[in-house]
Amino acid sequence: MESVGLMDSCIVKTVKQCRSCGHRGLERIVSLGDTPLANALSSEIHLAEKQKRHPLDLGVCPTCSLVQLLDSVPPEDLFSEYLYFSSFSESFINHARSIADRFIEQLRLDSGSLVVEVGSNDGYLLQFFKQKGIPVLGIEPARNIARFAREEKDIETLNDFFGRSLAEQLAQKGLFADLIIANNVLAHVNDSNGVVSGMRKILKPNGVISIQTPYLIQMLDHTEFDTIYHEHLFYYSVTAINHLFERNGLRIRSIEQTPFHGGSIWLQVGHKRDSQQGADVTSLLELETERQVCNPESYQEFSKDIQRLKRDLTKLLSDIRSNGLRVAGYGAAAKATVLLNVFDIGRDLVEYLVDKSPHKQGRYVPGTCQPVHAPHKLHKDKPDYLLILAWNFADEIIKQQKEYADQGGRFILPLPSPRIL
Repeated sequence: MESVGLMDSCIVKTVKQCRSCGHRGLERIVSLGDTPLANALSSEIHLAEKQKRHPLDLGVCPTCSLVQLLDSVPPEDLFSEYLYFSSFSESFINHARSIADRFIEQLRLDSGSLVVEVGSNDGYLLQFFKQKGIPVLGIEPARNIARFAREEKDIETLNDFFGRSLAEQLAQKGLFADLIIANNVLAHVNDSNGVVSGMRKILKPNGVISIQTPYLIQMLDHTEFDTIYHEHLFYYSVTAINHLFERNGLRIRSIEQTPFHGGSIWLQVGHKRDSQQGADVTSLLELETERQVCNPESYQEFSKDIQRLKRDLTKLLSDIRSNGLRVAGYGAAAKATVLLNVFDIGRDLVEYLVDKSPHKQGRYVPGTCQPVHAPHKLHKDKPDYLLILAWNFADEIIKQQKEYADQGGRFILPLPSPRIL
């Protein structure tokens, strides 16, 4: 299935067959070159060390339509320690609260229920169930984040990777869920069949699985290439994810499209024998058939759009700098690492980044080495422009930085085409 190569002392696996359906013969559709791990922000003491870079290429399975990375970095290198804490986004917290309220009412959850979240991060979502007296269990592979959830938010959290084995252990303990949540998880896990079958194992007969994942069609239509990074193995169409669930005895009941992460799909899934597929699911499947998501030629325009975007954004930044003006960036997210590295935007064009998370402050962007500071630096330093690299939270960032704007600062949104606000 995979061939193994050594890059900078890190094992990288090149995939020869689809990770989901097993079809041999993935078709390459996009190549972004070799990039560092998107969330591997450097400390100052390690800044001089050579950073590992890995191929960042996409392929599509012509059988089940799953778009996926053609190379894999071991999950232990990606997730054992992680710097993404969900609680530092106000809009993310508000969204989490609304999810909890909705399911508590829809499923009539109470003290006799159980909510399990796979990839529970720092407890940002489970806290709202717990506040209503509903038992919760988080499963989080990152040691530092799982510890934070237990110690700071008192959320029972297992520090482990979820799959068939862990599901068997939970089932043996009699832990069966009324609601299983996996937000932005399925894109990250290599053994998606193991995760989905594990969910089915611990799901009560009338239980619901809630899945949110970035939507392939939105990525293509809005040139969101910076959502492609090593942690994200998969880029799901409804067609591909439908194959995954049906293969593992589950069925998509309903789908909603949401604006999160540049455009996501929110699915409610149940046991196949007890579920009917809604008209909203059928409609998107028909749309994707027309878009030919299984055809490699359907992705050619996406590659061209990336090159056009690189040309336009680097020209805009170069023109600004040639006029003696300065640019900083907002958001030391994975998107920032990808965009800055793929477009070769160094400190000569964007001097530094700011980020609200204290876990990222004092570190450096992998590859391009911009330092990351707290947002209050903007008010003292007063760069002329602020490139919003965490563009999926642009409205929230612009609102937070009203003082910066009042002082004459201007914002640049990079996608889907560069524009100054």
